[in-house]
Amino acid sequence: MAPAPPLSRVFAELDPAPSPVPEGRAGPSAPPEREVHVSGSAELSARPDRARVSLRLGSRKEAAAAARSSVSRRLQYIAHTARLQGVPEENVTVTEDFSRVESTYQMEAEVCIIFSDFGKMQNVCNLLIEKLGTSVTISPPHFYHTPEAIDTLRRQVCVTAVGNTRRKAQEVCRLFGQALGKPLLVKEEETKEWGGHIDSHLSHSADSQTLQERIQDATAYASCRVFAVFEIKGKENRRSKLL
Repeated sequence: MAPAPPLSRVFAELDPAPSPVPEGRAGPSAPPEREVHVSGSAELSARPDRARVSLRLGSRKEAAAAARSSVSRRLQYIAHTARLQGVPEENVTVTEDFSRVESTYQMEAEVCIIFSDFGKMQNVCNLLIEKLGTSVTISPPHFYHTPEAIDTLRRQVCVTAVGNTRRKAQEVCRLFGQALGKPLLVKEEETKEWGGHIDSHLSHSADSQTLQERIQDATAYASCRVFAVFEIKGKENRRSKLL
């Protein structure tokens, strides 16, 4: 038995023109409009727009003041370096912990810096490694998207899908010598999102990944499929098209 042929996918449908009304007969008062039914889709991606870097430092001294002073000087230098690179003060968060360990005092601190400019992030990290060396531990950057960035991606992919659908309808009408009219219906059929990170979800990227690999790993994707119905105005004006 021969295999069944694959199912065809309809991406556009051109409604037939209304039949002419014979003379002497009353036709319908408002003949149905001719329409073209089209489906279209789009897929877009967005690189992360934020990166968070965590720095850890500490000191253990016999005197409490000495432990505090050692950490305080490095914290001041970190804040100064970030400020010189244009990082807003509200994007720098410092958490300190002071404790007694046996007969010594221990001061620990963690600094979280959020960057919107990844070039400045690299500059800050390089300067801190150069000046502070092993006295500070810098974690690999965590790249993520702000909610505004994800909303923008969703809007853009939907608008792009609608634009692709309209262009497809224009091509279909042009193929049959027709002119495309106004949209009568635009319906979102399916949207999908995958990839990317948001601020509350830490990535599990390997420490051996390069910066570009981490950015690619955090890239968000979205797709959208729409169905649209457009009015057909009639024969295409070839003269105006040539002009």
